[in-house]
Amino acid sequence: MVRFGVIGTNWITESFLDGARQLEDFLVTTVYSRSEEKAKEFAEKHGATHTYTDLDEFAESKEFDAVYIASPNSFHAEQAILCMNHGKHVIIEKSIASNAKEVERIMEASKNNGVVAMEALKTTFLPNFQTIQENLHKLGPIRRYFASYCQYSSRYDAYKEGTILNAFNPKFSNGSLMDIGVYCTYPMVALFGKPKKLLASSLLLESGVDGQGSIMFEYEAMSGVIMYSKISNSYVPSEIQGEKGSMLIDNFNSPTHVEIRYKDGTVEDITREQVDNTMYYEAKAFLETIQSGKKESDVNTLERSLITSQLLEEARKQTGVVFPADQ
Repeated sequence: MVRFGVIGTNWITESFLDGARQLEDFLVTTVYSRSEEKAKEFAEKHGATHTYTDLDEFAESKEFDAVYIASPNSFHAEQAILCMNHGKHVIIEKSIASNAKEVERIMEASKNNGVVAMEALKTTFLPNFQTIQENLHKLGPIRRYFASYCQYSSRYDAYKEGTILNAFNPKFSNGSLMDIGVYCTYPMVALFGKPKKLLASSLLLESGVDGQGSIMFEYEAMSGVIMYSKISNSYVPSEIQGEKGSMLIDNFNSPTHVEIRYKDGTVEDITREQVDNTMYYEAKAFLETIQSGKKESDVNTLERSLITSQLLEEARKQTGVVFPADQ
């Protein structure tokens, strides 16, 4: 049994717990929140028996072995390192940290304390991402990767009315690229490695974060193109183009339909079944990594998190998005 603590009492934590609860060896015991009322309410709802409002006391607790961190991005590194220094394994919501320097500190703490640190980027664990990987060879030489994730944020309405919530606040290392652009970037790194260079453009909001953007990546014999937005919707599927055919993916963040369209006009459906709450797969992988005694995930490696963070940071430099955490 792996006992879990959680940092963050928001909807994403709810979703993670609902997915993880399907695992026999998962037990949530401990909740941290700055608000005692929120901590107790959340703990009661999810059957946790211990609550904390002091982060140091939480990290020192003997009541849990691993922690799911779903606080704003700007808090991820400090909270993760504190917990790892007290022997806790950590699974950290994407984006794993504000910048590459923070990711390097997470890597160092993981190594020094002999604990698992993993980015909770669910896409790469899904059966329909595995089918993408396993069928990629059918496309012949790959020439283009195109991924789109554009989803109008409910928080943008509040922003337009003058209320800047976390999602659009640079103080929390947030914005369109960090929140959903990462879903297009990380899988690209998992599939094709680190590109040689990138060219980024974005629409900056007055708050200092990007509302939307696009990035072109250059590889040796192919190109990558991603587009992302929190201020508009897109209904265009993502696509991996090869010389023999193209693979169409309905939603790259959480694919539910994948097919190959060959040059001769034939279509092959390679979709796999997966559970409705796709966070189940990242929880399962994290749990299995801990129980196997491995030091990190075979899929969401810290090296992939570092490369992704370096790419996001370079894109932000090119588009003028600067976080307090960068200073």
